[in-house]
Amino acid sequence: MSHTTDHNMQSCVDACNRCHQTCLHEAMNHCLESGGSHVAPDHFRLMMSCAEICQTSANLMLSASAFSDQFCRVCAEVCDACARSCEQIGMDDCARVCRECAESCRRMAGFSSR
Repeated sequence: MSHTTDHNMQSCVDACNRCHQTCLHEAMNHCLESGGSHVAPDHFRLMMSCAEICQTSANLMLSASAFSDQFCRVCAEVCDACARSCEQIGMDDCARVCRECAESCRRMAGFSSR
């Protein structure tokens, strides 16, 4: 693995970990305490799905799984959807973290598929 690919993978793992932690924390604390649209089933499920796919993507990259590029592509889609959902209810910090992770995962999937 080249230094550039290794650096990109570590950056993506970091972005996934940050997104996992942010979505899980915000869902279980901010959303549950705020109620209303923050606990709407579609939004809450998306927050939890985002946290899970980010954690799984990071784990697969760290273990050099042959499936990590596929998971990174799906992770980017889930993160984008979560960001849109968060923006709709004013969770701008969470949306930003999700968008950063989505972009990093798209870059990583591009490197992995070459």
